[in-house]
Amino acid sequence: EQVRGLATSQLQLQAETGNLVKALRTPHIRGRWGEIQLRRVVELAGMVQYCDFNEQANVATEDGRIRPDVIVRLPGNRCIVVDAKVPFEAFYESISATDDTVRVERLKEHARLVRTHIGHLSRKSYWETVQPTPEFVLLFLPGENFYSAALEQDPKLIEDGINQRVIIATPTTLIAPLKAISYGWQQEQRAANADEVGKLGKELYDRLRTLVNYFADIGRNLDRALESYNKGVGSFEARVMVTARKFKERGAIAGEEVE
Repeated sequence: EQVRGLATSQLQLQAETGNLVKALRTPHIRGRWGEIQLRRVVELAGMVQYCDFNEQANVATEDGRIRPDVIVRLPGNRCIVVDAKVPFEAFYESISATDDTVRVERLKEHARLVRTHIGHLSRKSYWETVQPTPEFVLLFLPGENFYSAALEQDPKLIEDGINQRVIIATPTTLIAPLKAISYGWQQEQRAANADEVGKLGKELYDRLRTLVNYFADIGRNLDRALESYNKGVGSFEARVMVTARKFKERGAIAGEEVE
């Protein structure tokens, strides 16, 4: 019974795997899967909270409109374009191939398609249409296996891509530069906050200086008021009360003495 259940589960797994492969052969579903993988990498790198990327932004050109999957904004008014539209039909065919010769042929075709897409991205000239000008274009492969399979059949893909300003990236290799960009944005915000703190400090210092001047004026006025009070008390005692007490001494006024 256990063996029979295991065999049934294996058949179900094979069927679901086949359905997944069939689904990924559909360009729309495959493209959406690549976009989801790219979105997850961006989230893992902590770039979402800074809102420095625009998914599916359309850029007008003389030949129509081109649509990069992500435009990553860099500090200093720069950007990086990320594209995730590499065709993978040949790679999926190599997985299902039972003959080694056919499998190698399909893997070679997969590498050729990746190289062709690199040339296609280079000819799009994103650096002439996307503003601010991107430093380069990242060709995103949504799995390490797509990258290793293509590189195994065509080892010069990396070098030739760099010469055409197209850099191949996978989820693992894309996280590192995105984390660095995220850190750069944090430093940019800290620098902006430092300028703001400096302005607030200068404003507070000027206000403290004004307040100190007010207190100095109050002190001087209090000194003058105290001096006038003492003069008034002295005059009251020496000039006024001397005469007032004489009324009391001569019995002209009854009652208590004036303090």
